[in-house]
Amino acid sequence: MSGQPFCDECGAHQQEAVFKWFKQDVIDDNSVPFPSHYTCQLCSKPYKEPRILPCLHSFCEQCLHKEIERSGTKQNMECPTCQRSITIPEGGVNAIPQNLHLGFEVEVAGCISKIGSDGEKSCDACIDGSTGPAVVFCCTCHHLLCKPCHDHHKRNKILQHHQMVGLDKESLKVLPSIMKPTEHHCSHPHHEKDQLKFYCETCQLLTCRDCTLVLHKDHKIAEMCIAKVHRDAMREALVCAQEVTSKLTRAIDANDKMAEQVGASRESATLIITQAFEQLHQTIEERKNTLLSEMEAISVSKTTALALQKEQLMKMQDEIDRYTEMTSLILQTHTDHEMVALGDLLPAELKATLKKIENVSLTPDQSSDIHVSLLTDTLIKELSIFGDVMDSSPSPSQSTWSSESVAKVMKMYCVKMETMTSKGERYPYGGLQVKAELRPKSQDGTVVPGEVEDHGDGTYTITLTPQTAGPHQLHITMDGQHVQKSPCDLHVRRDYSTLCNPEKVINCSGGPSGIAIHDSGDIYVSCCSDNSIHVFDQAGQQRRTIGSSGSGDGQFRGPRGLFINGDVMYVADCENHRIQKLTIGGQLLQMFVQCNIPISVIVDQRDRLIVADHHKHRVVILDQGGTLLLTIDGNVSGSHGFQHPYGLALDPQGNIHVAASSSNCIKVFTPEGTYVRSYGDVKGPTGIVIDEEGYSLVNNFSGNCLSIFDPQGNKMHTVGNLNRPSDVMLDPKSGSVYVANSGANTVFKYHVL
Repeated sequence: MSGQPFCDECGAHQQEAVFKWFKQDVIDDNSVPFPSHYTCQLCSKPYKEPRILPCLHSFCEQCLHKEIERSGTKQNMECPTCQRSITIPEGGVNAIPQNLHLGFEVEVAGCISKIGSDGEKSCDACIDGSTGPAVVFCCTCHHLLCKPCHDHHKRNKILQHHQMVGLDKESLKVLPSIMKPTEHHCSHPHHEKDQLKFYCETCQLLTCRDCTLVLHKDHKIAEMCIAKVHRDAMREALVCAQEVTSKLTRAIDANDKMAEQVGASRESATLIITQAFEQLHQTIEERKNTLLSEMEAISVSKTTALALQKEQLMKMQDEIDRYTEMTSLILQTHTDHEMVALGDLLPAELKATLKKIENVSLTPDQSSDIHVSLLTDTLIKELSIFGDVMDSSPSPSQSTWSSESVAKVMKMYCVKMETMTSKGERYPYGGLQVKAELRPKSQDGTVVPGEVEDHGDGTYTITLTPQTAGPHQLHITMDGQHVQKSPCDLHVRRDYSTLCNPEKVINCSGGPSGIAIHDSGDIYVSCCSDNSIHVFDQAGQQRRTIGSSGSGDGQFRGPRGLFINGDVMYVADCENHRIQKLTIGGQLLQMFVQCNIPISVIVDQRDRLIVADHHKHRVVILDQGGTLLLTIDGNVSGSHGFQHPYGLALDPQGNIHVAASSSNCIKVFTPEGTYVRSYGDVKGPTGIVIDEEGYSLVNNFSGNCLSIFDPQGNKMHTVGNLNRPSDVMLDPKSGSVYVANSGANTVFKYHVL
């Protein structure tokens, strides 16, 4: 129901909060309309047997039936209020939860509307209403009662405890807080008066006793005390919701703050753009005036030069005109004597004047052109794309990074990150809060923080140095948000090429044969010569000895392979022809005697024992009860045959690797015993261990070395200077490799970077 009020203090749906508006609207306004909050959106009538959908909107039961029929499908429907797609449960409308509290609220609202209406109210209990008008309202029966019926209530032992209120407006104010829900009864026609005292968890429905025995037979039934479970679950969900609400509130506040910052940025950008174009306009105006001045100067210069030329030409013209007039006059008026007397004065002067004119330009010295070069089109084009306004904020989801393909323990791992905007454009500035962490998926690993170098141009270099091998997650955040592809899985490898000289030599007299590592870090070494198991700490100091020579419980004869699973230890008691299952302290738990010469033992993820039966040239697989499940027989011809199996190991896929000491190679079989492949050219392989990536470490007994193979079986490294190595073990926590040198009564400890 949308708009329903909730208690501000506890969040619970309290009656006082629910009917707050009744006290205001119905009582104070002196009116009694039925609240619209309690009318079904589909039928526009008060809710009748309301059912609540997953979207928390409620509708009448019959209205939902009609709505589902109208939709034409019984699988899903669309909520009429929010249009959310609702999956209809298998039981149809009857399997949709009842909104009993809303039904009660509607009933209370109806009672308030009825009581508060004008005019005389008739008794709901009388048959004909002849005993008079109603004078009180029973908050338990939800009936208006006349005075005789009220008196009957007070005299009846069963009814006398019912709470009554008057029909005045003051009584209406307290009615919501004292009116109690009526008992809920079964809707089944054969036992509709039975109370709903049970809850079918299978159908998620309230039921009566008879329905639980018939309609809900074999279903998971709970009594009403399960309400506490539902209430606790709701409280837990409410706490989670409040936490999310708190986060959303902070997010909304951050959003509002960002909106304010966007407004401030808008004003700043507007000012920058306005000032820039005002400056451009001023510069253009100044340039226009400069060009006009230059043009005016050119025009004046041309005009002046033309005026001077004109003045010179006019002066020559005046001089020629004067000689011309004089010569014409002399020709008309002078006698021959007068003409002779003048001689050649006038012709000579006239010729001299004409001679001057020959040296004077008779065309204008200046052209009329004033050339203007503005490159207007180019400038307009530049101005049309001048400047840029962009979303310059960096986007973590768009920012990308690249890194090296392989990460190795104790080797610097480098990540290059480039910051991008939300539009996919390069962000050219630095100063962002970029953080990185390399988190191991196992609880035993070490979280490695990254060192971040800010180049100031939107690019960053992140360096990390993994401390442990195995699966990790690389987290890169920018201003608290993950960048693209973060977090991502990253597997850190061991660098077996660093294996060279042992960092520690542990003296172990008695012929060390097998090695196992406990979760505590203690090193367990089986010694076939003194028939015991020696326990050392990480520093190589012997802590205790388990077992003694013999065939009794917890005694050994020629113990070889060891395997520790939690606090349980399996010992290949070779010459006693058995596998002993012991506590870490050496107490016998179980004995397995199905093998001839058991030389090594491991336990797979199915909790099966896998045992190398050395002299029988076979590998046997047992369950924890000792029943033989499978035999991998090496006494066969072909590539899958093998002789004298010694060490056993499991790869990450669960395949079984068998170090066949007389076959000088490793044989690989599926968990079901099917041959897969062979690899390695090893002289007398004994112990073998495989890391979480599939790298194999194999003892080369005859070659006095340790060979390392990649997951494809290619040899990649060899460690020499061993003495008849019988077993090898890898401590995944510390990254240490232990090799039992049976020929030197020592255990070499190597540290793999």
